[in-house]
Amino acid sequence: MVKQIKNYNQLKDFLSSSLQTHTHLHIGFSSNKIGDSGASSLGSALEQFTNLSNLTLNLYYNQIGDAGALGLGSALAQCTNLSNLTLQFGSNQIGDAGALGLGSALAQCTNLSNLTLYLYQNQIGDAGASDLGSALAQCTNFSNLTLHLGQKQFICCFGL
Repeated sequence: MVKQIKNYNQLKDFLSSSLQTHTHLHIGFSSNKIGDSGASSLGSALEQFTNLSNLTLNLYYNQIGDAGALGLGSALAQCTNLSNLTLQFGSNQIGDAGALGLGSALAQCTNLSNLTLYLYQNQIGDAGASDLGSALAQCTNFSNLTLHLGQKQFICCFGL
C-alpha cells in the first residue's frame, strides 16, 4: 500500500473532503479562529477516518476552549487505529476541564504509541496539568510522549 499524506489548511476544505481511506493526515489550521464549534466539527469529520494511523493537527491561535478540546478529544478516541499523534493547541483558551477531557479521551486511544502535545499559552492551571498527567499515565502503549506545556509551575506536577 502506498503511503499518502494529505495536507489541509482550511477547515471548509477538510470538511468537504471524502478521504476516509487515508492513513496519514496533516491539518494546519493555525490562526483560523475556528473556536469550539470548529474544533468539534473537525472532530466529527475525523471520526470518519477509520484507517487513520498518523495525524498532525496544527491548531495554534484558534480560540479553542474547553468545549472544543473535549469535542475533539472525544472524536480522536474513536480513531482506533491511531498510533502517531501530534496535537498543537498552543495559544488557545483551554482550561483545566479541557486538559482533563483531552487527556481522558487520549487514554482511550489504545494503539497510540507516539504522542506530542503542545498546550502552552492556554489557561491550564496546576489541577488541569495534574489531571492531564494522571489521565495520560493510563496509556500503556506509549513509546514516546512529549508534552510542551510552557508554564514553569507545571514542573512540580510532573516531577521533572
